Amino acid sequence: MSDRRPRAARAGKWPLRAGPARPADPAPEQSMDPRAEHESPEPAPLERSLVDAALYRDGRRVETPASLAEIYQRLPGEPGTMAWIGLFRPSPAQLWEAAGQFGLHELAVEDAIVAHQRPKLERYGKTLFVVLRPARYLDDVEEVDFGEIHVFVGPEFVLTVRHSQAPDLAVVRSRLEADPELLALGPEAVLYAILDAVVDGYAPVIAGLLHDIDEIETEVFRGDPRVSRRIYELSREVVDFQRATRPLLTIMNGLQAGFQKYGTDEELQRYLRDVADHATTVAERVNGFRQALGDILTVNATLVSQAQNEEMKMLAEAGHAQNNEIKKISSWAAILFAPTLIGTVYGMNFDHMAELDWRFGYPFALALMALVCIGLYLAFKRRDWL
Repeated sequence: MSDRRPRAARAGKWPLRAGPARPADPAPEQSMDPRAEHESPEPAPLERSLVDAALYRDGRRVETPASLAEIYQRLPGEPGTMAWIGLFRPSPAQLWEAAGQFGLHELAVEDAIVAHQRPKLERYGKTLFVVLRPARYLDDVEEVDFGEIHVFVGPEFVLTVRHSQAPDLAVVRSRLEADPELLALGPEAVLYAILDAVVDGYAPVIAGLLHDIDEIETEVFRGDPRVSRRIYELSREVVDFQRATRPLLTIMNGLQAGFQKYGTDEELQRYLRDVADHATTVAERVNGFRQALGDILTVNATLVSQAQNEEMKMLAEAGHAQNNEIKKISSWAAILFAPTLIGTVYGMNFDHMAELDWRFGYPFALALMALVCIGLYLAFKRRDWL
């Protein structure tokens, strides 16, 4: 997916062109939650979160104003002029200031403040509000890291609110500035480029997840006892990835539904349909991953069950063999106990005992011992104890 670029793609990637100097990207924060409780009584100016802002006329950067107020003053009444403002994790007060400058709907601003939104497309009059969840694959920890971008698209402006380091919208801006013909199509061209960058960014994630699934399949058939936990963790990653990619289809369908009503350029329609095709491919691959992990989990459960059955069978066989040995020992102990009992009784030192003065008392005792032992032996033999 990453080799797809409009116009300039016919000759390869969009060439990167050095643009005017931009403020350094602010350091990332640990949380994307609203930061009102951490703000000083006097809110910081909007420019503190301003990554880049520019005015474009006919697809070319004509000015880089130092403040939003300056952009807002120069924007109206200039045909073919568009403003593109990029913000990085602004505070609520800063977003409300931007909302006042550009007439943004309060519900969309609240979503941008709270963040942690699902991907979606909303229309508020002539303004589009789009939420995207870019993703990147972290090789060292084998996890998918998700970001969040909020895009406000008006007739003459684009305002991006970024809540993550990836994707780098400065790269998107540079690519668009290197293709003035596309950028001249207006704010929707910027939205297209951002959508394209987000969808292209899913390709390494898909490759990383596919590699993990291949490894898990190998571990399953090796009988690795830790594979069940890894399957579960990867399944959670795939579910989160699916939540980030599946709504893209709805977003693209919503954009296509408004082509005629909002007069979208025909060439831009083709580019957006191309992004929709790639988004569909991504969604299908993610669905396939979820199904594959479900199948792997079933196979792993079957293999574990078979292994447990084999162990139970071995334990049962060992128990059966042990029972047989116990039966033999018990049988011989019973056979030897009978003559011992008789001999013990007749070996007692009493004067008045039956058969003590009988002439055949001793042979009778021996015969009785032999008879009892033989009887017990035959009885145990019939029961297969011996």
